[in-house]
Amino acid sequence: MTTATDDRGNPELVVLLDDQYARTGTAPKASIHTKDTPLHLAFSCYVFGPDGRVLLTRRALGKKTWPGVWTNSFCGHPGPGESIQDAVARRGRQELGIAIADPRTVLPDFRYTATDASGIVENEFCPVWTATVDSDPNPEPAEVCEWRWADWADLVTVADRMPYLLSPWAQLQIPRLSQNGTLPAPR
Repeated sequence: MTTATDDRGNPELVVLLDDQYARTGTAPKASIHTKDTPLHLAFSCYVFGPDGRVLLTRRALGKKTWPGVWTNSFCGHPGPGESIQDAVARRGRQELGIAIADPRTVLPDFRYTATDASGIVENEFCPVWTATVDSDPNPEPAEVCEWRWADWADLVTVADRMPYLLSPWAQLQIPRLSQNGTLPAPR
């Protein structure tokens, strides 16, 4: 597993939050996810292609949490002083080699806590975004080991009937996204 660094090679920092989501400080990303993870700021993004299908990714086998699990298109953590929208664009480039268009928040109040099989806890205030692209991804192997385009209806069925095939955050986000009617239309 590689140590998370920013674009300048410095350790990547995450923004710590209190229970009202006020910023309380920062911590190195490499040390934040433990069995006692503090609440911190993150985001999830679902990327849609021109035909309306959603991009799913399988987390790399070297990931600290949920290695090898299928999930939404990508996730990340805004750095100190970075807007979530800028972080979404940055992580799209870093993780998937894509330039996103039409980024928008669709679940601004999403928060979850989950514990993976190794005992590591995710504890995130994690607004959910959508974006569009016109090309296939070129993923960073340390982040993504596989990817597929899927029909949204098929993904909803998987989340409903076989949620254990998806990351815990995707299990929670997909039904809410289906109910709120804010997904991008095919172009």
